[in-house]
Amino acid sequence: MPNSRNSPRRPDELSPLEKRIIEHLQSDGRRPFTQIATEIGVSEAAVRARTNRLIDRGILQIVGVADPGKLGFQQVLIGLRCEPGRLVTVADALAALPEVDYVVITTGRYDILIEVVTEDNEGLLRFLTDRLPLIDGVRDTETFTYLRLVKQTYQFGTR
Repeated sequence: MPNSRNSPRRPDELSPLEKRIIEHLQSDGRRPFTQIATEIGVSEAAVRARTNRLIDRGILQIVGVADPGKLGFQQVLIGLRCEPGRLVTVADALAALPEVDYVVITTGRYDILIEVVTEDNEGLLRFLTDRLPLIDGVRDTETFTYLRLVKQTYQFGTR
């Protein structure tokens, strides 16, 4: 068995340093690289370079996240069942819709779960009656309206 020290890392595998940088950015995405560097004991250039690589690799995004409900938008979760052989095509078509902010292919009762954000109930009605039915391969759907968002976090997976 090869020595794990000499084994090359998978392209998506994170180093302990990268995990620590992500932890700091998850708690405050505006935290200066100099502060992160001081707290974890490396140079600011190392933090900047690692962060840029994580962004380039698609592992990390640094964005401002607004709560759609507090901005007056309607949020729903929709479970979809697809016709056999159409799963990925349907998921790609859903991902292209501007109202859809989350698409996941899953197991269980539904083949795909999507989160949809619209300006109001009329926008949701238009999405459900005019846009969603145009996607070939959707067999049936079930819509779950958010009454209250109790928890949503972006701090995970680094330890």
